[in-house]
Amino acid sequence: MQLGITLPNSHLFQPKDVKLKCNGFPLNASVNAQSVNLKTLSPSTEMTKKHIANLEKLLQKTNPVDSNPVIQQSCNNRSTLENKRRNLLEGLNLANIWPDEMRKAAEEMSPRHLNRLKRLLSSKSIEFSPRNNLASRWKEYHGSNNWLGLLDPLDENLRRELVRYGEFIQAAYHCFHSDPATSVEEVLPERHVALPDRSYKVTKSLYATSSIGLPKWVDDVAPDLGWMTQRSSWIGYVAVCEDRNEIRRMGRRDVVIALRGTATCLEWAENFRDLLVEQNVGDDCAEGAVQSKVECGFLSLYKTSDDLRVPSLAESVVNEVQRLIEQYKGEPLSITITGHSLGAALALLVADDLSTCVPNAPPVAVFSFGGPRVGNRGFADRLNDNNVKVLRIVNNQDVITRVPGMFVSEGLDKKLRESGAGRVLDMLDCRMPWAYSHVGTEFRVDTKMSPFLKPDADVACCHDLEAYLHLVDGFTASNCPFRPNAKRSLVRLLNEQRSNFKRLYTSKGKGLTINLDREHNFSTSSCLPSPSS
Repeated sequence: MQLGITLPNSHLFQPKDVKLKCNGFPLNASVNAQSVNLKTLSPSTEMTKKHIANLEKLLQKTNPVDSNPVIQQSCNNRSTLENKRRNLLEGLNLANIWPDEMRKAAEEMSPRHLNRLKRLLSSKSIEFSPRNNLASRWKEYHGSNNWLGLLDPLDENLRRELVRYGEFIQAAYHCFHSDPATSVEEVLPERHVALPDRSYKVTKSLYATSSIGLPKWVDDVAPDLGWMTQRSSWIGYVAVCEDRNEIRRMGRRDVVIALRGTATCLEWAENFRDLLVEQNVGDDCAEGAVQSKVECGFLSLYKTSDDLRVPSLAESVVNEVQRLIEQYKGEPLSITITGHSLGAALALLVADDLSTCVPNAPPVAVFSFGGPRVGNRGFADRLNDNNVKVLRIVNNQDVITRVPGMFVSEGLDKKLRESGAGRVLDMLDCRMPWAYSHVGTEFRVDTKMSPFLKPDADVACCHDLEAYLHLVDGFTASNCPFRPNAKRSLVRLLNEQRSNFKRLYTSKGKGLTINLDREHNFSTSSCLPSPSS
């Protein structure tokens, strides 16, 4: 480096007077002829070198200088004050001072929680979940291994399937309540059912007929409520998947039989006929086996016909399934029967008939919601022997799932048999008219796990189908809380069970317009309208 500078006697260095020419390091000590004598000014030279070194460091520094130190100081003061406040609140440790109820209330009032609630209560923000491909595992989801390893924790694909089949039942409820009266025509017309899945097509309407009737004067007293006392009522439908993309996704063509729950007076009357009767009178029973028996009222609704005008439910469903099997011969088929309450009981009778009366029947599975007991242990063994797969979705607080029957629960029955009391229990099964037993695999949910429903919700809420679908959509595992990212809309549940909602959510829902018509605008075949992973 060459220097051309003037050094004042005060040894002060002014950067504006410096002219630098950089030729690399270290500093070049040669100075031109007009420069000062370095020997005589060695202290000044040393000082100059120091100033030049400092100047080089200054020129090489790239960080900008704060142009407004006052603002910077103000920001630092504010940050220090916030830190002091934060440390003070942490020192108070309010989380341990507040009781759990107050902490939960504060969390429920948080903006994030209320925004999510607003979305769930709004019928204008239906969220969709794509359907995963089930082709390689469809038999597993259809119960080939009794849903082993899929229930706790609940498999996300099985969750979607359960809610989807539950919505088929809801379509049956909606169709019946839109026109509950049975036509007086000799040939009953096929009803239009607004299916939740457009890839399916309804092929047959199903009717159930009671074997008992009410006096004629009842119709004279209340002529507008004749549907409540009619012997035959529309109870469900048969539908088959016809969309090629959906068939590829599921790995087979699916036939769905959906059955609604109790709605008419005579159906309620049949429910209370709770004595066990032989399912098929005259059938031989294997030695040591228990004779198959089912509830008298359920069997009556299943087997009774209304003269020649309305065939029995048993005849209608068996003939239609046989026709579909013949129509789609050579294709992989499955039969899925789904029902709620009374429909869940009738679904077991349908499954038993199809597994025994239909030759070369495809795999038969039952998804029941809130179903009562239907028969004795002999009936349960009969279904197991015929390879009928049953998944019962049960709410802990639903009393309907614990009736009929008056003796021991299934769990206690198993323990007693293992302890050596099997012979006594077999005698009771053969001779007692209320020795009922549940069928299949149980999947248990709990109203108390829902953050929206009251823990002491009434009997109607705990048995409600929409409440079941809400609980299934939110279920993760038996030891886990309600699924935080559950997306099923609360609109229908709030509309039907407002008195069983926690007050916070009913007050927030008052300002929202509930339009269930929009809920019936079902999604296309590539999406599901509610649950998500």
